[in-house]
Amino acid sequence: MLKEKFLHYLSAERNYSAATVSGYDYALSKFAVYMEQQGITTDWLKVETGDIREWMTEEMSKGCSTSSINTWLSAMRSFYKFLLAYGYASTDPTRRLEGPKKKKALPYYIKEGEIDSLLDKTKFPDNYEGTRDRTILLTFYSTGIRLAELVGLNIEDVDLEKMSLKVTGKRNKQRIIPFGIEMKNDMMNYLNVRNHAKDDNHALFLGHNGGRIERSVVEERVKFYLGLVTTQKKRSPHVLRHSFATAMLNHGAEIQVVKELLGHESISTTEIYTHTTFEELKKIYNNAHPRA
Repeated sequence: MLKEKFLHYLSAERNYSAATVSGYDYALSKFAVYMEQQGITTDWLKVETGDIREWMTEEMSKGCSTSSINTWLSAMRSFYKFLLAYGYASTDPTRRLEGPKKKKALPYYIKEGEIDSLLDKTKFPDNYEGTRDRTILLTFYSTGIRLAELVGLNIEDVDLEKMSLKVTGKRNKQRIIPFGIEMKNDMMNYLNVRNHAKDDNHALFLGHNGGRIERSVVEERVKFYLGLVTTQKKRSPHVLRHSFATAMLNHGAEIQVVKELLGHESISTTEIYTHTTFEELKKIYNNAHPRA
């Protein structure tokens, strides 16, 4: 039988593990069972694209995950590639098929009230590290920059007069991000403390040894301070980036503007935040509307 020839090929010629071969066997057998349930004898050479598409649709309706269905479809593709290569089949019913797209997980973000509590009510140590940590948190939330971008900032990247930050992002692409009066005042205070407390070098944020601050230190400080105002497990610099984007959209910023500020290549990357803001709107609606 063709399926057995394929499985033997995977095991004997491709040296696939028994577990991997078993996974291919499971996918093909699952499709064969579906065909039999439809009253169709499984003749692999007569399978049509519509048969496989309807099978995937059926599995999705049962609640199967997109990752499982895509794995099964991948097994089917490999099977028909084998049949074509060895002359068993002349057509490939999987050729024009696309698997279901995975849903992007909604990003974690910190609520505005929690951010306000962190920045307005938290007592930061009255020393260089405390001043630095508060400025780092405010910079993440005010500009939405990435962790690597923050670590790479130099003093000359900060323009206090124009209230803007020059950021070097992925593939060394630079962008200018504006910031508000709170960050300007905070940054002025930080720079005053920094210049009196540390060695003279270009790095904006410094570690305990006077050199450029390390990523791990930033991650640890952000995790610690966010833990003071939220119980959610995700407490990272990237969560503050998500929080920045969500707050901007919630307060009426256009998605194209947020895209440019975040340094996204594609608008589709930014669109995930519109789902987050919509979920927030639904919560507000459900809590406020008397018949919701």
